[in-house]
Amino acid sequence: MTDVERPQMAVGDEAMSAVLNRLRRAQGQLAGVIAMIEAGRDCKDVVTQLAAVSRALDRAGFKIVASGMRQCLSAVDGEQPPLTEAELEKLFLALA
Repeated sequence: MTDVERPQMAVGDEAMSAVLNRLRRAQGQLAGVIAMIEAGRDCKDVVTQLAAVSRALDRAGFKIVASGMRQCLSAVDGEQPPLTEAELEKLFLALA
């Protein structure tokens, strides 16, 4: 799916703020993981931090999907059809 085929997802200001906070946190955690690997840190510590990065990214993705669900279920501008059940399922599974 490209932006030409579907309108951009409109996410409210509060939801967008939460998403951006989660993504910034994940960005910091990922920088920490890279530094840990470069410093030769213990595998267990690296994997634990990497799992935290993954969870932060998942939560950001879920927030985006949840916040945009209403838009996905209805035609926004009257020109684009709503997402089908199969398209919604594929969207969710992309985060699994």
